[in-house]
Parts: sequence; C-alpha cells; structure tokens
Amino acid sequence: MIRIINENDYSAVEALTISSFSETEFGYQQEADLIKKIRKAPSYKAELELVDEIDGKIVGHGLLSECLIKNENDSWKGLALAPLSVLPSYQNKKIGTNLMLALEKRSLIADYPFIVILGHPTFYKRFGYLPASKWGIFPPFEVPEEFFMIKELRKNILQEISGEVAYLKAFE
Repeated sequence: MIRIINENDYSAVEALTISSFSETEFGYQQEADLIKKIRKAPSYKAELELVDEIDGKIVGHGLLSECLIKNENDSWKGLALAPLSVLPSYQNKKIGTNLMLALEKRSLIADYPFIVILGHPTFYKRFGYLPASKWGIFPPFEVPEEFFMIKELRKNILQEISGEVAYLKAFE
C-alpha cells in the first residue's frame, strides 16, 4: 500500500535506502543522509514523500523536493526526484513503478510543471523522462547527459524553460 510517510517510518526508510543503494553499480552515496537534510528544508512537503508498505514492512520509498531551473533572466520552480529506492528482495515487482506513478500524480495535483531526475535512463524513459539537455536544461555538476532527465507535467512548458537546475542546499 502506497501512502504518505510518517515519522515512525524514518528508521525503516533509512535502512531501506542504504540497502537499496548498496546493491547498485554506483554503491551507497549517502542517500539516507540526503533524505534527512531534505526533510529539514523549509520547502519540504511530506505529501511528496511516499512509502510502499507490504504486510507492515516498508519496501519502497520515493521523495520529491523543490528545485529551480534558473538562467540569467528567469527561474522556474519544479521538483527533483531523489531518491527512489526499493528493498533489493522486492525489486522487479512494480514497486518502484507504482511509487513513481503515485509521485507524479501528486506532483500534478500540486501543479508543479516538471520533475528532474538523475537516474538510470532504462528505468525512467518508460515514464516519459528524456535527457534535459534537449531543452537546454543542465545539472549543476558533471554527469553523463543521458542520466540527467526531465519530464514536463504541463504540456509544452519546457519550450519556455532553459538554464541550470538549482537543488536544495541539502544536496550540497
């Protein structure tokens, strides 16, 4: 069952995040610490942090936080996904997919115009995420172009946007 996180879930989410990312090709990169920092940000919204619970066990987690795309003339507020994780023993069972769809639905309801993602293109392409560079949108750090993606949640909004993504201070 996908639901909004509550404080009682925090330790389970930390363990899940460490376990999940430790199994990836890039290894654990302090994602659990990032989650803690994002929760302390003034713009944090619990309704954009979801867990998937099966038989009382947290098996998946996803978190969206506000970001900006800025250029010399303008800025646009949207969301960044970081992180999305599923317990290794529950992977390939649509948990990540269902969390992603639920997070996107909440983003639409909250009227955010886009979501940026730093992640594996094979997984995120199926949701319509494309390389952000196609629109002249770039991350604030070096990363292979195909791993930094964006999806517009408002039709044609990306035609109006270009610049560099500015994440919350938690990402620094």
